[in-house]
Amino acid sequence: MVPVELGTEKIGKLLKQYATPAIIAMLATSLYNMVDSIYIGQGVGPMAISGLAVTFPLMNISIAFGTLVGVGAATLISILLGQKDYKLANRVLGNVVILNVVISALVTALGLIFLTPILYFFGASDNTISYAREYMVVILWGNIISHLYHGLNGVVRSSGRPRLAMAATILAVVLNTILDPIFIFVFKMGIRGAAIATVLAQVIALVWITKILCDKNNVLHFSPEVFKFDWKIAWRSLSIGMSPFLMNIASCFVVILINNQLKRYGGDLAIGAYGIANRLCFLFFTITMGLTQGMQPIAGYNYGARNWGRVKEVLRLTIFCSVAALSLGFITGLAIPRLAVSLFTRDAELQAIAARAFRITVLMFPIVGFQAVVTNFFQCVGYVRKAIFLSLSRQLLFLVPFLATFPLLWGLDGVWWSMPASDLVSAVVAFFMIRALMRDWSRKEAEQIPDNNQ
Repeated sequence: MVPVELGTEKIGKLLKQYATPAIIAMLATSLYNMVDSIYIGQGVGPMAISGLAVTFPLMNISIAFGTLVGVGAATLISILLGQKDYKLANRVLGNVVILNVVISALVTALGLIFLTPILYFFGASDNTISYAREYMVVILWGNIISHLYHGLNGVVRSSGRPRLAMAATILAVVLNTILDPIFIFVFKMGIRGAAIATVLAQVIALVWITKILCDKNNVLHFSPEVFKFDWKIAWRSLSIGMSPFLMNIASCFVVILINNQLKRYGGDLAIGAYGIANRLCFLFFTITMGLTQGMQPIAGYNYGARNWGRVKEVLRLTIFCSVAALSLGFITGLAIPRLAVSLFTRDAELQAIAARAFRITVLMFPIVGFQAVVTNFFQCVGYVRKAIFLSLSRQLLFLVPFLATFPLLWGLDGVWWSMPASDLVSAVVAFFMIRALMRDWSRKEAEQIPDNNQ
């Protein structure tokens, strides 16, 4: 079945159709991560929470390589479907598998070899290193499974089957929620048990996604001829996926800097507090991520078909919904931060630090919703350089200098305040960039000039 409705159906209906399953799937993914943190915090202790937070940069690196392949391929597939080039779209599918296996195997090998020094560099201490190692050894061994699961799930969504992609994510979440307490409490495996539960849940979800993609009645499906490596396809996929890749790498670098600043000005508990606040922020941000995933096939298909009016319409609607969604996070962070962080720990000192971190970091959330959609939009329509610049501006150009200087003035609070400050500046930059693009497109539409970005 070819998703031709992407070029004809009302944009509002399409965004609801594609974004709702993606939002549910992303919320499920956020809960997936929160379940680990909650069980670890309540069942193992505050130092385990801090040890888990230390692993975030390394997991971001792994995610970065996964998105380099998966997001780029999903975007390319949407554009090819819009151009009705189904043969090439299937060849992209085969290359997703090949690239994911090769890249994830390299990440796993290097991660396992240098794990201990990496974790110390990322902010681990003698109190937290054992927890961080136990968790990451298992996660790294399951890295290939994780990359394939996320990459192929994105392909299923881009091929016009968002409900199936959502169902696969929910399956993984439900399984992880069931397996976590079994491995942590029944088998008494602690933080390592949480990691095992995560990998096993993804194995089962991947088997189901693979079965879906083996159905030859689908436009996109596995067949022997698609598993032939093609450098041109790989280059196009990787170039489009470079924006989220660099964003995740930048995020990794920034989290390393944050962890080390927190260790210097607040100690291990401050790192644990950041881990809690980060999980809560991510819960709300996943709504925006789901919206942008829903926007991606609509924008990509119509851009491929040169329906620029529809592309602009889906951008406007996605921005509106994203700003509204992250405003909920803003309200929660100001109104009930202590109640929110109490889900993760019973330790009063950790609760107090985490509540303040959460309250400050959500201050610019509404405009973060705008900036995130604009960044992903540039990626959706193939404006790779602009997407990369916007991805890096918030993480590196603005946040890093703030992280280096604000703590000198305000100590631990300076670390927290650097985040909303960078959100504000990067949103202003995104506004001027998207306004310039919209004006350029309006001129080309009026003069019937083709867009030569690709």
